[in-house]
Amino acid sequence: MEVQSSSNNGGHSSFSSLRVYLNSLSATPSRLSRRAISVSTSSDEMSHVRAVSGEQMRRTLRWYDLIGLGIGGMVGAGVFVTTGRASRLDAGPSIVVSYAIAGLCALLSAFCYTEFAVHLPVAGGAFSYIRITFGEFPAFFTGANLIMDYVMSNAAVSRSFTAYLGTAFGISTSKWRFVVSGLPKGFNEIDPVAVLVVLVITVIICCSTRESSKVNMIMTAFHIAFIFFVIVMGFIKGDSKNLSSPANPEHPSGFFPFGAAGVFNGAAMVYLSYIGYDAVSTMAEEVENPVKDIPVGVSGSVAIVTVLYCLMAVSMSMLLPYDMIDPEAPFSAAFRGSNGWEWVTKVVGIGASFGILTSLLVAMLGQARYMCVIGRSRVVPFWFAKIHPKTSTPVNASTFLGIFTAALALFTDLNVLLNLVSIGTLFVFYMVANALIFRRYVPVGPTKPWPTLCFLTLFSITSLVFTLIWKLVPEGKPKAFMLGASAVVAIAIVLIFQCVVPQARKPELWGVPFMPWTPCVSIFLNIFLLGSLDAPSYVRFGFFSGLIVLVYLLYGVHASSDAEANGSFGVKDGQVMKELTEV
Repeated sequence: MEVQSSSNNGGHSSFSSLRVYLNSLSATPSRLSRRAISVSTSSDEMSHVRAVSGEQMRRTLRWYDLIGLGIGGMVGAGVFVTTGRASRLDAGPSIVVSYAIAGLCALLSAFCYTEFAVHLPVAGGAFSYIRITFGEFPAFFTGANLIMDYVMSNAAVSRSFTAYLGTAFGISTSKWRFVVSGLPKGFNEIDPVAVLVVLVITVIICCSTRESSKVNMIMTAFHIAFIFFVIVMGFIKGDSKNLSSPANPEHPSGFFPFGAAGVFNGAAMVYLSYIGYDAVSTMAEEVENPVKDIPVGVSGSVAIVTVLYCLMAVSMSMLLPYDMIDPEAPFSAAFRGSNGWEWVTKVVGIGASFGILTSLLVAMLGQARYMCVIGRSRVVPFWFAKIHPKTSTPVNASTFLGIFTAALALFTDLNVLLNLVSIGTLFVFYMVANALIFRRYVPVGPTKPWPTLCFLTLFSITSLVFTLIWKLVPEGKPKAFMLGASAVVAIAIVLIFQCVVPQARKPELWGVPFMPWTPCVSIFLNIFLLGSLDAPSYVRFGFFSGLIVLVYLLYGVHASSDAEANGSFGVKDGQVMKELTEV
C-alpha cells in the first residue's frame, strides 16, 4: 500500500491516516535498528538540519552576554539554602574548600561543553553533541529528560519566588496563594504570582534573545550587588573565632571538624549550585564569534561564580559557629535574632528574588532551544523548530514550554514537583563527557569503536563501585582500603587507555586539555553525585524515561524515518523510500 503524502514533510508520511500509521507500526523494528543509533554529522547539523527552522537565529551575543547568562543561570536562590545545609551537616567552616573543589570540577565539566559548542555552534547543546556521537535515540533520551527536568524545576522555582517575595515584604505566603478545597492535597494551593512570573519571562524570551540578555544583565547585576552586601555584612558582623570553634564544646572543632570526608561530602552537595552553565551552550548559535566568545563566556562565568560562592561561605561561617547555622535559611536566620539587624533578612529575600528571576530566565531560554533542535531532528513535531522571522527566536517552543511550566506552577506544590536536584542534568553531564572521549578517540568511517566503548564502560563501572563503597560501607580501615583500591583501578584503566588507544582527531579551534583525564574526572564526579540522590528522584527518572521511550517508539522513530526518506537530513534515501511505499 502506498503511503499518502503530507504537506508538512513534503513527501511520504507515516501519519497521513490511522490505517497508514497502524501499518507503519509493523515496521518499527527495522526503523528502530536503522534510526536509533544513526549518527548525524557536524556539517549536517550546521546546514540542512539547521535549515528546517526556516529563519536563522541572529548572532547578537558576545562573551560578556554569555558570562551574564552563565552567572544568572547558576546563582539562583538555592545557594542561600545549600551553603547552610552543607556547612551544618557535612563540612563545617571548611565549606569554603568544598565550594572550591566543586567549582574546579564544574570547570572541568564546562570544558567538555565548550569544546563541543565551539566545534558545533548550534542551539541544541547536549542533544546535538550526543547526536553526532552516539546517535539519535541516546540524544533524544537525554535531551527529553533534561527538558522535563527544566520544566519541573522552573515550575518549582517560580513557586519559591512567591515565598521569597513574601519574606522581602514581610507578607505571609498564604496571602499570595489561595486554597481550592475541591482539589487533592498538594494540588490545591493556587499560586497566581508564580504563573504571572513564568508568563512574563516567556514573553521576554520570545521577543528577542538580545533583549533577554539585557534584562538578565540588569537583574544579575542587582543580584550580585545583594550578594556582595550580604558578604560584607557577614565580614562586619562576623567573628573569625567561629571558623574554628563550635558553640557546643562537645561537637568537633577546628576548620575541618569532619575531616576530608566532610569536605568531599560538602562538595557533592554544593556542586548542584553550579548547575546552569549548560544552558549557555544552547546559545552557541546566537554568538557572534563562537571560537573566542564561548570559552571565555562559559569558563569565565564558572570562575566568577566560584569566587562568589567561596566568599559567601566564609561570610556565613564567620557569622555563626557551624553548629548554630540554620540549614534551611542560614543568612536570614543569622540576622533575624539580632537587635537592629532584622532588616538584613528582607534584603536577603530581595536578593534571592532576583536570583530566582535570573535563573528562571536562563533556564527557560535553554529549554526552548533544546526543544527547537529536537524538533529539527523530527523526533518531535518540527513545529517546535520554527524560528519567528521578526524576533529570530524559537517562539513556538518557548510559548509551548512556557504555558506548560505555568500550568504546573499554578497548582502543584513544591513537594509534588520534587526537589530542585536535576537527575536529568547530571545524567546529561555524564553523557556529554562520554561523548567527548568517544569523539576524540573513535575515527570517522567504518571503524570499530569497541576499545573506546569498553574503556568508557569499565571506567563508569569502577566509578559506580567507588560511589557505592563511599555511600554504603561503614567508616573504618576496610572502607579506606576499598576506596583506595577502586581509585587505583580507575587510574590504571585511564592510563592503559591513554597508552594503547591514540587520539583519532584533535580539535582545530579549541580543545579540552589533558585528555582523557579531564572528561574522566567529569564522568566520575557525575556518577558520584548521581549516587547521592534520593530514591524518589530515580523513581521519577524511571517514569519519565519510560514515557520518553514510548514517545520515540510510537512517534519519533517513524517521523525521523519519514524525514530521512523525504531528504530532510540531506540526500533522499531510495531504500527508505521503497520501505515507506511498501508499508
